[in-house]
Amino acid sequence: MRTLILGGARSGKSRHAESLAASHTGSVVYLATARAEDAEMAERIARHRASRPAAWKTLEVPLALPEALREQDRPDRFLLVDCLTLWLTNLLLEAPDDAVVEARIEALVAVVEGLSANTALVANEVGLGIVPDNALARRFRDHAGRLHQALAGVCERVVLMVAGLPMTVKEEIA
Repeated sequence: MRTLILGGARSGKSRHAESLAASHTGSVVYLATARAEDAEMAERIARHRASRPAAWKTLEVPLALPEALREQDRPDRFLLVDCLTLWLTNLLLEAPDDAVVEARIEALVAVVEGLSANTALVANEVGLGIVPDNALARRFRDHAGRLHQALAGVCERVVLMVAGLPMTVKEEIA
């Protein structure tokens, strides 16, 4: 089961994904995409890392997410990606060419579509607000919207978190 978990800031996305992972009977691999670019972010990362169960394996993959997912895929595993929003941000800062960004998004979607592991993908839904006032923010919003649509197409479950409550948007029962 592949689950895309969308929602706003502090909506409970990560907590929901972690509860799905915690209920899994096999091993869990947590793929973290954040970069510690400043002291506040380093503290956030440290807090998140300390709150995870010791048995969970953590990989820090700010850019090489498709490759890490492919490498870690096993039928008995649970893969938790937190979060796609930071991965996309890292990608946009590293690859200013939209064609490169789109190719990396396509690569990620292709890998996710072929995964045998149970998977939870966490992402911020940023397209519900006002139109951003600068070109980079608009590019980000547009790429994020396309990324979410593509992943929603290959995931069996899509959940929108609202005030800590999971709202099922899509559920394909096999």
